[in-house]
Amino acid sequence: MTFRASRRDLLWMAAGALIFLAITLVVYFQTGGNPSQRLASKTRRANLVAQMRLTLGSASEAEKSAVLAVTDEDSRTLADQVRAATAELEREREELAQLLAVDGTQKERDLLGEFSKAFIDFQRIDNDLLELAVRNTNIKAYSLTFGPAADALEEMDTALSRLVAKSVGFPDARNVAQLAFGAQTAALRIQTLLAPHIAEESDESMDALEALMTREDEKARRNLNALAVIQRLRSNPDMETAVSDYARFSEVRGRILALSRENTNVRSLAMSLGEKRNILLLCQDALSALQQSILEERIAGIDYRVPPNPRGLGTE
Repeated sequence: MTFRASRRDLLWMAAGALIFLAITLVVYFQTGGNPSQRLASKTRRANLVAQMRLTLGSASEAEKSAVLAVTDEDSRTLADQVRAATAELEREREELAQLLAVDGTQKERDLLGEFSKAFIDFQRIDNDLLELAVRNTNIKAYSLTFGPAADALEEMDTALSRLVAKSVGFPDARNVAQLAFGAQTAALRIQTLLAPHIAEESDESMDALEALMTREDEKARRNLNALAVIQRLRSNPDMETAVSDYARFSEVRGRILALSRENTNVRSLAMSLGEKRNILLLCQDALSALQQSILEERIAGIDYRVPPNPRGLGTE
């Protein structure tokens, strides 16, 4: 017997098929579509966050190296590496934002928002810090202190020592020795104050050190002037050398203090250990939480149960 569906039956069948399709589509989109596609998306997002954490670490290491570098060339090279890593991190952040907009949860988007906010401060601090680090004013001040400044004082000391030796036996020998020793001692005290000034972070403490240097400078000049007016020492080559060497030392000292006042190495190191470290921890925490959230994401159709061990592998 042949069954012929009536028009009414066909309409009911069509309506049923549409309802079934609608239910299927709702279930499909509520479960995120194909489980394999969802798993691929999850993996891609998790891997991208892991890469961001690595890039963040690379930028941080390069920044520390730039701060501690001892030459301008090394500082600039490392600063360029920091900027390149930061630019790459921004590219990865934008890519992740696009992925989360399509497949991510609201929690994941919120965590990326936290990272993005901290990352803005991260970039701002880096810009200020690197601008200081590449100038290396404290390192240059140390170089002048233990180089040209020390050389000038050594030559001055040698000239004054010769002057004292040549004056032995003369009626004014004792006065010459006292004045020469006074000039040498005052100059040496100034030299010993330079390194603490370079290392100092506080402007008030620098002011106090410079005040001490000024008093010692007055003593050194007073003793040298007193030596220069002694009849026997006028036009003496050693006397002229001592005066010239102290003038050279004073000129270098002025350059040292100017560089020390800029304090770029001390300031950049303080920023690296303070502001930069704090904002780095915020960035790391946000990325860590985001990665954990993605990894904990459940996908319908994926069996998360631990598979059975029918052969008892790993047991005694």
